[in-house]
Amino acid sequence: MSGQSLEAMLNGAGDLVELLRNQQTGPNVYPGVPAEYSNWRSEQWAWQNTAVLYNQSYHMVDLEVRGPDAFAMLEYLAVNSFKGFVPDKAKQFVPCTPYGHVIGDVILFYLEEQRFNLVGRAPSIEWVEFHAASGKWNVEVERDERWAMRTDGKRKNYRFQVQGPNAMKIIEQACGLTPPELKFFNITHLTIAGKTVHALRHGMAGQPGWELYGPWEDYGAVHAALVEAGKDHGMALVGGRAYSSNTLESGWIPSPLPAIYTGEELRPFREWLSANSYAGKCSIGGSWVPDSIEGYYLTPWDLGYGSFVKFDHDFVGRAALEEMAKGPHRRKVTLALDNEDVMRVQSSALAKGERAKFMEYPSAVYAMHPFDEVRAADGSLAGLSTWIGYTANEGKFLTLAMLDEAHAAPGTQVSLVWGEPNGGTRKPTVEPHVQTTIKATVAPVPYSEVARDAYADGWRTRQG
Repeated sequence: MSGQSLEAMLNGAGDLVELLRNQQTGPNVYPGVPAEYSNWRSEQWAWQNTAVLYNQSYHMVDLEVRGPDAFAMLEYLAVNSFKGFVPDKAKQFVPCTPYGHVIGDVILFYLEEQRFNLVGRAPSIEWVEFHAASGKWNVEVERDERWAMRTDGKRKNYRFQVQGPNAMKIIEQACGLTPPELKFFNITHLTIAGKTVHALRHGMAGQPGWELYGPWEDYGAVHAALVEAGKDHGMALVGGRAYSSNTLESGWIPSPLPAIYTGEELRPFREWLSANSYAGKCSIGGSWVPDSIEGYYLTPWDLGYGSFVKFDHDFVGRAALEEMAKGPHRRKVTLALDNEDVMRVQSSALAKGERAKFMEYPSAVYAMHPFDEVRAADGSLAGLSTWIGYTANEGKFLTLAMLDEAHAAPGTQVSLVWGEPNGGTRKPTVEPHVQTTIKATVAPVPYSEVARDAYADGWRTRQG
C-alpha cells in the first residue's frame, strides 16, 4: 500500500480511543441499491413471510486467493478447522491476532483446487493480503474492491441472496427445474436465464435460501429472471435501510473492531497498512469509553465463535486462545428494550431543551462500530451492546450484546446506557444530547424462534 502508513498515523494521533470515537465516518453504507424499494417495514416483513432479494453486489470486498500454498496460508490465518474442507464448500473465516483478538470475519468460498474467494468487510481481507505479500507463501491475490471505493462502474461478480419461506419456489421457477437439496454452506451450479450461476446454501434471517453469484456481465439477465420469478411468490426487493437491520433477527454481530491498533507483533502489519485503510478511517460510537483501545477488542467467544476455535492446526493466535479457552467468557445475547423506555427516549425529540440521542429506524447504529454499556441491576458493568435497531416482525427495538455469564440468562433484567458522555463526540452523526438508560430483558440469540430453529447447526448461533 502507498502513502502514509497506519502505524505512522497512529504514532501522531495521541489517544486512540479519542481518535476513533471522533472519526468523521458514519455507519457502514450500502451503495448501489435504493434506501427503500417499497418501505423498510414491508421489506422486513417479507423476509419472514414470503421472500426477499438482497443485492449484495456492491458493499463487500472480494479477494481471490490462488496458488499452491493458498490452502495452507488460509488455514494458518484462521481459528477454524479446515478438516474436510474441499471445493464447492464455504465456511466462516475468522482470523485473530497473535494476542487472540478478532480481526474480523468473512465468508470463505473454496472454488476449486488452489483457488479461493473471501467476501466481506475489509479488515480480514487486508490481513490475508498482508500475509500473501510477505513472500512466505506461494500465492497470488486479486482484490475486487467494493463499489464505494471504485470509479469504473463494474465489479468482477454480482452477488444476490434469495431468502424466505418462498425462496426455493422462486429459484425453481427461475431455473425451470427443481433445484438440488443442498446442505448449509455447500455450493452447487445452476442455469438461470441461460447463464451459469453458482449457488451457496446460506441464510440471513433464519429462513431458507441461497446466495447466487456469477460474472458481472450476467448481472442484468440473472437479476431480471429472479425478479420475474419472484412476482408469483410475493418477493420483495430489499433496500439499504432494511438490509442493515436483518442481523437483529439472525443474531450475527457484524461489527468487531479490528484488534490491530496495538501490540509489537502487529507493527509490521500496521506499517504495511495504509492510513486510508478501513482501520485508519473507521469510527466508534456509543456510551462505552474504556481506558485504552484494547477495551474494544473482542474474542471469538464474545461473538459466539468459541466453537469455531479448533486446536487441530497451527494458526496465528493459537497460544493466546489456548489460554483464553479456559474462560471465563462473555456470552452473546439479544436484549429486548423496554417499549416505554424507548418511547420516553424518542419523545424527547418532540420537546425543547435536553434530548436523548436520536434512535433512527430501523437501524439506530450511528458509527461503524457501536459499543454501549450494559449495566446490571446493581449498576455494575454487565457487558457491552454492539448493534441496535428495530424489527417490525417482532415489534421491538433489539440490541445484540455480549454479557458476563452471571447476567446472560434469558429473562435477566439489565439496562442499556444510551448516548455518549459529555454531550456526545464530534462525529457528524452525533447531535448534542444527554445520556439516559433504557431497561432491557436478556433474550436468546437469534431472537426470532424461526431463526433459532433454522440456524441450529449454523455459524450464527454457535456459542463457545
